[in-house]
Amino acid sequence: LMFLFLCIHGSIQRSTDYGTTYEKLNDKVGLKTVLSYLYVSPTNKRKIMLLSDPEVESSILISNDEGATYQKYRLSFYIQSLLFHPKQEDWILAYSIDQKLYSSMDFGRRWQIMHERITPNRFYWSVTGLDKEPDLVHMEARRTDGRAHYITCRIQECSETTRNGPFLHYIDVSSLVVQDEYIFIQVTDGGRANYYVSYKREPFMQIKLPKYSLPKDMHIISTDENQVFAAVQEWNQNDTYNLYISDTRGVYFTLALENVKSNRGLEGNVIIDLYEVAGIKGIFLANKKVEDQIKTFITYNKGRDWRLLQAPDSDLRGDPIHCLLPFCSLHLHLQISENPYTSGSISSKETVPGLLVATGNVGPELSYTEVGMFVSSDAGNSWRQIFEEEYSVWFLDWGGALVAMKHTSMPIRHVWVSFDEGRTWNKYGFTSAPLFVDGSLVEPGIETQIMTIFGHLSLRSEWQLIKVDYKSIFSRRCTKDDFQTWHLHNQGEPCVMGERKIYKKRKAGACCSLTRDYSRTVVSEPCICAEWDFECDYGYERHSNNQCIPAFWFNPSSQLKECSLGQSYLNSTGYRRIVSNNCTDGLQEKYAARSEQCPGKAPRGLHILTSTGKLVAEQGYNTTFIIRMEEGDLQRTNIQLDFGDGTAVSYANFSPIEDGIRHIYKSTGIFQVTAYAENNLGSDLAALFLHVVCPVERVDLRVPFVAIRNKEVNLTAVVWPSQSGTLTYFWWFGNSTKPFITLDSSISYTFTSEGMNTITVQVSAGSILIQDTKDIAVHEYFQSQLLSFSPNLDYHNPDIPEWREDIGRVIKRALVQPGVEGSQLISAILPFSLDYPTNKLLPKCYHLDILNYFFQTVEILFNALNQNLVQFELKPGVEVIVYVTQLTLAPLVDSGAGHSSSAMLMLLSVVFVGLAVFLIYKFKRYVATSLYFKENMCLARCIYIQYVR
Repeated sequence: LMFLFLCIHGSIQRSTDYGTTYEKLNDKVGLKTVLSYLYVSPTNKRKIMLLSDPEVESSILISNDEGATYQKYRLSFYIQSLLFHPKQEDWILAYSIDQKLYSSMDFGRRWQIMHERITPNRFYWSVTGLDKEPDLVHMEARRTDGRAHYITCRIQECSETTRNGPFLHYIDVSSLVVQDEYIFIQVTDGGRANYYVSYKREPFMQIKLPKYSLPKDMHIISTDENQVFAAVQEWNQNDTYNLYISDTRGVYFTLALENVKSNRGLEGNVIIDLYEVAGIKGIFLANKKVEDQIKTFITYNKGRDWRLLQAPDSDLRGDPIHCLLPFCSLHLHLQISENPYTSGSISSKETVPGLLVATGNVGPELSYTEVGMFVSSDAGNSWRQIFEEEYSVWFLDWGGALVAMKHTSMPIRHVWVSFDEGRTWNKYGFTSAPLFVDGSLVEPGIETQIMTIFGHLSLRSEWQLIKVDYKSIFSRRCTKDDFQTWHLHNQGEPCVMGERKIYKKRKAGACCSLTRDYSRTVVSEPCICAEWDFECDYGYERHSNNQCIPAFWFNPSSQLKECSLGQSYLNSTGYRRIVSNNCTDGLQEKYAARSEQCPGKAPRGLHILTSTGKLVAEQGYNTTFIIRMEEGDLQRTNIQLDFGDGTAVSYANFSPIEDGIRHIYKSTGIFQVTAYAENNLGSDLAALFLHVVCPVERVDLRVPFVAIRNKEVNLTAVVWPSQSGTLTYFWWFGNSTKPFITLDSSISYTFTSEGMNTITVQVSAGSILIQDTKDIAVHEYFQSQLLSFSPNLDYHNPDIPEWREDIGRVIKRALVQPGVEGSQLISAILPFSLDYPTNKLLPKCYHLDILNYFFQTVEILFNALNQNLVQFELKPGVEVIVYVTQLTLAPLVDSGAGHSSSAMLMLLSVVFVGLAVFLIYKFKRYVATSLYFKENMCLARCIYIQYVR
């Protein structure tokens, strides 16, 4: 066994006896050689590589005999970092200071360039069992224009012709992550970040977070056990992240814990206050922000359930601690040290299951000033305090001993050692003269019994190295009588992650050393599945009654799998078993997806769309068309797809095209893509108009939500961000095959029939094309009523169209409850808008159109609203109440443009507090009214006057 130490002055010392003696190696590497870094091969510890200081020269020194001798090789580039192959000891990737990537297959003796523009730290070796070639490299490369893309190539065959692009489009810079079975990338489009994942090198799929998470930052915490643990900072968060957990493929994510504390590391990296307990799967600790207080929570089923940590029963003096949950509990610092010479704030080891040591405090919230040291011997169920100040604690001899050293700026000469998991401590001196300790080195490998402490005798003295050998304390080898069994549990429940486990642990106080063949697990058997072994599936939320019900934004029928007559599909019950949970029988059948027979029907609901969901494609790139059919015998259905450019394909059944049909357009223009489905029961037809262009941005189409039949309305397209030069606008109305083309951002249009109409605008700016689509309801007459909500609704409002549409549907369902017919309501919602003619900013408005107006409907509705009977649950624990506010002129268009109507409304005075919804009444007869509303709970007062022709 060896020990190497590199001094700050560029000299190197080598020890082969755990630091008892050292040999100076400067003569062997050259007196004028200044060294900057040392690498040890992860697969062969005998192979060592030293890098010279790039400010002096560019060279490496290679040793094959644990540093006894070296060979020096000159380099034509300056190395910034190295990445060794996980299996092949001689294969190395080198990243240069000028962002070039080099490869070597002979441990650095010869190098060849792979790519000239690689993002720092975004290159990865192949993963055994997943990538076909062991010398494959995953890279995030950049073009000359700065845009990044994901490529792969082999280290000996990496040229323009041999490189592959697993993801066809550009990706965000510094977003490629290759980890275990997963590959992650990020693509920002129109200001929104979208995340994609490839599982086991399959085609990329867009990650499905809950609809309104709107992430602005995402970090992959863990990919262990075929599941992704991710931290997502959402649109309304600044210093916290939400934890999400995925299905096996890493596509569908459900919320595990909200508002987990985060901070920045020494190099600006984001650190999430989440800690995974080593040695026992499913146990995590997290610091959550609760009403401006940071509290520590623990889970034993991988985020399904969380609870506060129980405070110790007594303090160090043995006095009882009277601390009742949830007002007082134990709170821990969960950061793992970025300094390799300290132990960090929390520690646990696989070789000592259930033993945790952490810095923390008892009280209502986490403190950074009044801290002490705490230990748990039963995986976090109960805790004991071991010190009243902060200490670094190391595990020795497979965890059989704990060594503690005080955190202090003063010189020290003692360490503390415990053989009974921190219940008692013995004081040992390690130096005759007090030492300003800079850190401690412990040889990798938890069986070690030796530490090396380094520091200074004074602030101006040189470093001192002190070897501390604890072998004499371990008087003998452990026998079977030195062990006891320990049952893993969660507050007395023996089944954790679907298993009942019993471990073998060294008895407290046994001063014996373990052997290398030490085995710690005695019994492991599955449990009968219980409720806590299941979590809510994607699209479902767990409410206060502990039931998984569909989220308000989710349509369970969308989970119906496409299938053919005689086959079956799995219909979700809203639950899924926690990934890596090993329970069996019990409730497994109750919560498992149910198999149901597929109906035999003719093709119906045929849809054709692009894989990106847009009607725009790039010339020269693969465009993937997705064919969807709501009903039909898929395996007996023939599909014909005409791309509109003179090319068409046909398939004998639906199965080969489930993953999409790719096509490359060689010219720009507008192409009508047509899909035709036919089986022995019938046929269906679908079409879309695809605009083939270059990369595009975004446009906001401003249209009235309600229009009068045969009355002209104004439509406006607002480009974001603003573009210079000439813009061309293409206006599509309903199913028209030809657009209106204008050079103006506004257009007037008259609708001649009642009902819902779809409007799409496409804006061309040189090589850029952007589009937006809106729906407009056309009726004979209408009248509006302003409603308001309890203020908690606005906190969860991301102010995006999808959210406003879903909230409109939720409010519509809430209004139906007191007796208003659902057929009388049409929902339409506004973002921030301008009041005409004052041009003052109005709050976010929510419109509901009421059709077939009669006074009995209004009376029923107002009575329900005044009695606070109209309410809905936005999410678990968030109840929203709807109130009556006023009748008003708030414009029925999401812009500052005026609105034409046969009924003219006049606003005399309004005071806004909170949010608002408009109810639009359609009249069957002529009526003129003047209604007055007193000031209500929303502090809004108005006078409403209606004039009817």
